[in-house]
Amino acid sequence: MSDKQQFSIHYTRQEARELLPRIEAWLDRLLHLDPRLSLAARRLEQLMAKGQDRGGPTVEEYLQLQGDCSEILREFQKRQILIKDLQRGLVDFPSILGGREVFLCWERGEEDVEFWHELDGGYGGRERL
Repeated sequence: MSDKQQFSIHYTRQEARELLPRIEAWLDRLLHLDPRLSLAARRLEQLMAKGQDRGGPTVEEYLQLQGDCSEILREFQKRQILIKDLQRGLVDFPSILGGREVFLCWERGEEDVEFWHELDGGYGGRERL
């Protein structure tokens, strides 16, 4: 193994597989919150541009949505799982394969964790496990 690992957490295929139900739930929640957060941000921006009151329900809604998104993103961050494409549900799990650090790659709709790629390889470099 290299001394220059980028991640302190590494997942086996089984460990990544066991997280998939939670990953899917978190991704679903983020997909639900994302457009609402964008809309709230636009409304808040419009109010601020007009010099209107910067308090009240619009700010509260924005802060709540932002907090909800941040909470979910922290779940990914503390596990060092990377969201590569929220809309597609594409995530990467740091792993060790053949003595080197790689990503196990999973996309929503796939029944199992079946692919991996180099850290700098991306989706196009996916190979079957």
